[in-house]
Amino acid sequence: MDIKRFMVATALSAVVLVGFEYFLPQQNHKTVEQQAPAPEAPPASTPVTAAAPSASDQPDPRVAIDADRVHGSLDLRGARLDDLVLKNYHETVQNGSPLVRVLEPRGQEQPNLVEVGWANVSGGHVAVPDANTLWTADHDSLTQARPVTLSWDNGQGQMFSITVAIDQNYMFSVTQKVTNHGGEPVSLYPFSRVERGYTPVETGGYLVHEGPISVIDHRLDESSYKSLRKGAVPPGNIAWTKAGQGGWAGITDKYWLAAVIPQQDSDVAGTYAYQGAGNGDKGTYDVGFTARAPLVVAAGGEASTASHVFAGAKEVPLLEKYESSLHIPDFWKAVDFGWFAFLTRPIFTVLDWLNTMLGNFGLALMAFTLLVKALFFPLATKQFHSMGKMRQLQPKIKALRERYKDDQMALNQQMIGLYKQEGVNPASGCLPMLLQIPVFWCLYKDLYVTIEMRHAPFFGWIHDLSAFDPTNLFTLFGLIPWNPSVISPMLQLGLWPIAFGLTMFAQMRLNPTPTADPAQQKMFQFMPIIFTFFMARQPSGLVIYYCWNNLLTMAQQTLIQRRMNKSTPAVPPPAKPKLPARKK
Repeated sequence: MDIKRFMVATALSAVVLVGFEYFLPQQNHKTVEQQAPAPEAPPASTPVTAAAPSASDQPDPRVAIDADRVHGSLDLRGARLDDLVLKNYHETVQNGSPLVRVLEPRGQEQPNLVEVGWANVSGGHVAVPDANTLWTADHDSLTQARPVTLSWDNGQGQMFSITVAIDQNYMFSVTQKVTNHGGEPVSLYPFSRVERGYTPVETGGYLVHEGPISVIDHRLDESSYKSLRKGAVPPGNIAWTKAGQGGWAGITDKYWLAAVIPQQDSDVAGTYAYQGAGNGDKGTYDVGFTARAPLVVAAGGEASTASHVFAGAKEVPLLEKYESSLHIPDFWKAVDFGWFAFLTRPIFTVLDWLNTMLGNFGLALMAFTLLVKALFFPLATKQFHSMGKMRQLQPKIKALRERYKDDQMALNQQMIGLYKQEGVNPASGCLPMLLQIPVFWCLYKDLYVTIEMRHAPFFGWIHDLSAFDPTNLFTLFGLIPWNPSVISPMLQLGLWPIAFGLTMFAQMRLNPTPTADPAQQKMFQFMPIIFTFFMARQPSGLVIYYCWNNLLTMAQQTLIQRRMNKSTPAVPPPAKPKLPARKK
């Protein structure tokens, strides 16, 4: 019975791991559209999918960007932020691996960029800058110490300017200003948006959201690329619109985010749009904001709006810092902690703190396991006490099964009566294992979605705790130069998954042999092998956690069992009956 409970709990862990989010209902964005009235959208706010060819074949002039954690450039044609590389992140753990690029110009393989600008009100005739406008910069480089101002004169009396500044991380500050030298007031809609000109391969599946994302009026929306393609409606190709105050919106990858953040006290319309592929175009996704009320610039006056652009790594402490300092609502939700964020996020906070103290995420995982074991120690003690009582009842249970083997109902009644008489609850032994399933799930999510775990090394051959163990039994751990996983993913079996299987087998040996039929016993014997192959493709950090957890569980069980043996008086063996004296 004890092994049955153990295996049921372990199987439930696997089911939760593989299938939980697969069955979660996806949000219906059409319903959201119906709940919020669509704001007035100016005709000129239709997403621009490609710049018109420039008059010259010369490369567009650019302003260099050089800050502590990023470098790249601004394109002066169109005033686009479309070239940004992260200085602290590489594509892989291999030496010489290229740095991660989060923004890329149009015309490249994976165009991804940010635009800010203005659109005319309905019936307006002000010449506004577009994708082919050539701006003038007051400096040739943007640094943390020196912002850059871009300027353009429309020739009708209006001067447009965009001032861009950057902090020591990934946040850009943007100020859009219009100076009106004309004789009449002008009205314009400021906008900002993230544009992605390709459909990426989504690596996270159902475990992590990748694609359009926004928080408007404190409501998170995680649309898919597919929903934008299906929902785009001409003439503006708008797939989803919601009015609100402040918030943020953008396009997220597993570890990276490009987002625009309007002034938080401004009324805006958040929009998702898709311009379909054609003439070789890959199709363009646009996510951003347009002001709901036009910016009115009086004759002889000026008016400005402020916003922010985030383009970088989704580091949880940094997102929380921006949320506090810039009052960005729920900015931490850019990291997909899932429906159990109330538990997943605190667990990550503890792990991150332990990593800061110990200097290694693998050691942090092991220390966290010790904390969990200490937390669940009273329940574990109760579990092992229950297991001990169940072992003592095995002879009586066996006798009842033999007596009532042809009457299942009577057998169940007798066993229930026996449990009541002895004060034993057969299900109590499962409770500690069931309570650890959410911890298991949250650890898996944290390992999978947080960039702090990405490329985090352990010791030896583990250079990335978020990836599976790279060693392989089927290559004799590197002695045979071939890749068996191309034949089947099942042919990937590293040292840590093998260690997990051995510790699982040893833990099962500590439990009493179930009084089940031989077929069930053989099935239980194969469970360590099955779970070894299952864990082989999981993040190595999770496998290390489970190995260490199994070792601690065995040590804990041995300690509790010794205490129980000391506190329980030994039952003397029954006295041998006296035989009658033999007659002489």
